Amino acid sequence: MRGYNRLPNSAGLFINPAKPVNFTFEGKTYQGVEGDTIASALIANDQWLMSRSFKYHRPRAPLTMAGQDANTLVQLENEPNVLADRSCIVDNMNVLGQNYNGSLEHDKDDKLGYAGRFMPVGFYYRAFYKPKGVWDKWEPFIRKKAGLGYADLSFTPTYHDKAYLFCDLAVIGAGPAGLAAALKAADAGANVLLIDENPIIGGALTYHRFDIAGKKAQSLREELTEKVLNHVNIQTLTSATCNAWFADNYLPVIQGNRMYKVRAKQCVIASGAFEQHVVFRNNDVPGVVMSSAAMRLMSQYAVKPGNKAVVLTGNDDGYYCALELAKNGVEVALILDMRKEGASPELQSAVASIGLEVRLNSTVYEALPSSDKKHLSGVMVHDINGKGSVSQKGVKVDCDLLCMSSGYMPVYQLLCQAGAKLSYNDDSALFSLTNLPDNCQIAGSVNGLHDLDAVVRDGELAAHYSLLSLGLETTEPQPINCNVKTNFEWPIFKHPKGKDFVDFDEDLQAKDIVNATRLGYRDIQLVKRFSTVGMGPSQGRHSALPTARLVADATNRTVTETGVTTARPPFVPEKLANIAGRIFNPHKYTPMHKRHLELGAHMIPAGVWRRPAYYGSPAERDDVIQRESVMVRNAVGMIDVSTLGGLEVRGPDAAEFVNRIYTFAFLKQPVGKTRYAVLTNEQGVVIDDGVACRIEDDHYYITATTSGVDAVYREMTKWNAQWRLDVDIANVTSAFSAVNVAGPLSRKVLEKVCSDVDLSNEAFPYLGYREGTIQGVPVRLLRVGFVGELGYEIHMPSLFGETLWDLLMEAGKEFNMKPFGVETQRLLRLEKGHIIVSQDTDGMSHPGELSLDWAISRKKPFFIGNRSVDIVMAREQTRKLVGFKLDAKSSCPKEGHIVLASNSQLDCAITGNVTSSEFSTTINANIGMAFVGINQQEVGSKFPIRVDNGELVMAEVVPLPFYDVDNARQEVL
Repeated sequence: MRGYNRLPNSAGLFINPAKPVNFTFEGKTYQGVEGDTIASALIANDQWLMSRSFKYHRPRAPLTMAGQDANTLVQLENEPNVLADRSCIVDNMNVLGQNYNGSLEHDKDDKLGYAGRFMPVGFYYRAFYKPKGVWDKWEPFIRKKAGLGYADLSFTPTYHDKAYLFCDLAVIGAGPAGLAAALKAADAGANVLLIDENPIIGGALTYHRFDIAGKKAQSLREELTEKVLNHVNIQTLTSATCNAWFADNYLPVIQGNRMYKVRAKQCVIASGAFEQHVVFRNNDVPGVVMSSAAMRLMSQYAVKPGNKAVVLTGNDDGYYCALELAKNGVEVALILDMRKEGASPELQSAVASIGLEVRLNSTVYEALPSSDKKHLSGVMVHDINGKGSVSQKGVKVDCDLLCMSSGYMPVYQLLCQAGAKLSYNDDSALFSLTNLPDNCQIAGSVNGLHDLDAVVRDGELAAHYSLLSLGLETTEPQPINCNVKTNFEWPIFKHPKGKDFVDFDEDLQAKDIVNATRLGYRDIQLVKRFSTVGMGPSQGRHSALPTARLVADATNRTVTETGVTTARPPFVPEKLANIAGRIFNPHKYTPMHKRHLELGAHMIPAGVWRRPAYYGSPAERDDVIQRESVMVRNAVGMIDVSTLGGLEVRGPDAAEFVNRIYTFAFLKQPVGKTRYAVLTNEQGVVIDDGVACRIEDDHYYITATTSGVDAVYREMTKWNAQWRLDVDIANVTSAFSAVNVAGPLSRKVLEKVCSDVDLSNEAFPYLGYREGTIQGVPVRLLRVGFVGELGYEIHMPSLFGETLWDLLMEAGKEFNMKPFGVETQRLLRLEKGHIIVSQDTDGMSHPGELSLDWAISRKKPFFIGNRSVDIVMAREQTRKLVGFKLDAKSSCPKEGHIVLASNSQLDCAITGNVTSSEFSTTINANIGMAFVGINQQEVGSKFPIRVDNGELVMAEVVPLPFYDVDNARQEVL
């Protein structure tokens, strides 16, 4: 076994002693074993000091050994604020302490404690704001002192992902209650998910002593875990934390780098209880720990926590801790029982039989640090005279370990998030949780039960009620009777010299909480915000109860009337990477994707799709795009437009529905015609556009942008949930594939494969819609002109997409037809002055700025956003989308380059930006569109654009379109 303090006769449930692990802490090399946490390995090597406190830079060491306090926050090479008692060591790990100035052992700021009188509770609210301007001088100093650890901004992100789980019953907590609940439910046929934060299941059974002989916990753990781990109906997640409870049992569970999104029909929360500390002077000195922490060190990590111990308790569990310490070779100098009556006769007899001294009605009034203040050297023991008061004279007892337990507080956070109410009986010092949702049960110590048999029975009872709700057969367990009292009524002993800590995270003392109430902050929520109690990393796990007691006492109320602060998710700190998940870019392929690759296409993302940008090498991008554009202008080309959104609107109210959705008029749109459709939101902003085809009086087929179709579909269904029009709306994007055959020879290509549609200008005019077949495959034909040439969009069932692509390519061979990509399409549409929504628009673009006034019907009473459109277009305008042209030899602007107010001022205003820009062989110039200031919009005027390397170019505003102003190219015979 590695380390000075390893127990020779204990393997430790969490560790593998056969595998040593070397790591460094503060530059010194230590050796632990596989399964050790940083904290257990350091304590095994007699290194207790791990960090410094936030405010006073006091030495701090583990308190709970369960990740429930901030005393163990350390710095790893690429991650700050890591809990040393939860993070396992790995070979060559480099660990540093946190929050010190100089070194951890010799912190230059440890004298701040002497200045405590000048830093009373809430002092930061009452200082630093006057005289005026003084904050500017204080801020650099405070920012330097504030914060824990440092973030490595150059680190390489690690893989994180998400997964989804569904179950009949989720059991949170794999202690005795959780194990019993999971087994009973699984035996009845329920699909059970068991979640626990520890590496092995068992909960308190892995460390706590439940009987004098010390056999019961191990026996029950082995029995229950064997059944659970071998049960076909139980899935177990260990080292996993349920970080919140949301409506309908939606549970985010974090396990390492994965977040599970769990949906459970029923939920049993058996989350246990937090052991509570005793408030006395210097209760934060290294070596002062919870009783459960000492037992965790011995049972889980085979670490001897000290040589000579004092046990301070307000319940029988302290006696069990003393027995466990003695069993593992720790000298127990004294058991201090704050109660007058002491433990049960059996326990008193058991500790007496091994020579342990018990002192009743007594407490530790002050912990005595060693000369270097880095570890406990003894305690001052005083008799208790009354509530919070002690005798004047005390007795010094030497020790290097103090184990304390004043009682337990339910792990109520998830339950309160579910709407439960936490209550406290001041007379019995017992907690209760009520107002649980119907699909959620509680079991075990979180339910106020602390006898092991009662805890197991309570787990079975919770499973019973869950099974009833699931409709599964079950038998009701025997009634539960538990009278075990675990909480001492007032474990707070304020010291005149202070340093009696209520909140270890924030260095808050008992007087700080009382003084907050004296300053008028009587509500527990206000006390929290004024004093910052419970706002540290442990989120009130140990400070909530003593704070509530102090506030209640100071304001003459009960603890129930005072309450505790609101529990909000997450339960433990949650990395942004867990929320984000993996870098996940799912993409779709069109049915012709394989053909594009065979033709040498350079693929780019387009929303969730992969589309050909152009067909050729990226090194020849510009030349390839120009060649493809000339081909379309002079002959014919074909582009895959399957990624266009497709929406079907059917029903008696179809025309009325489309008329309300889009800005143009659609009620009288003839059957067999298409019409440009612009969609605005309620703020009057253009959010999508497309083409609406009227197939029948009650049937529309509408295209939408590639990236916007899902949002358009959501808008349509949302609005019709209010309008209740008689229509059916379907997103058929994936059901149809489409190509656009464009160019002067496009009709000739189509005539070779489609014989049942008259394609002449007279029979099939511009903006017409027809239906026909190609080789027996039904197709929809749209005569549109997005690229400014005679063209036909051919929409066919996706199943036949690749087949029809091949047929059309074969038909086009006679005319030397080749495919062209989306980058070429963007140049062609730019030459025609057609906008692309989301490229030439932004989150503020209204129709007036985009010169889309013609696409708005002023005769109809309503469309989405009509009132906002009228308002924003009536305002004084500040910008306009215009076309611009630059000489071919000039530097070509890029999308996003800024437009300036003046070319003569170095520090002038930005008036707009370039939205589209490309060189055009057809125009023989650099052309583009840009938002410009309203005083820069006049045709013929020039405006400056800052391009690469800070160069300014003067662009000329020109009328749109750049090409074929009269649309004569659409009427090619």
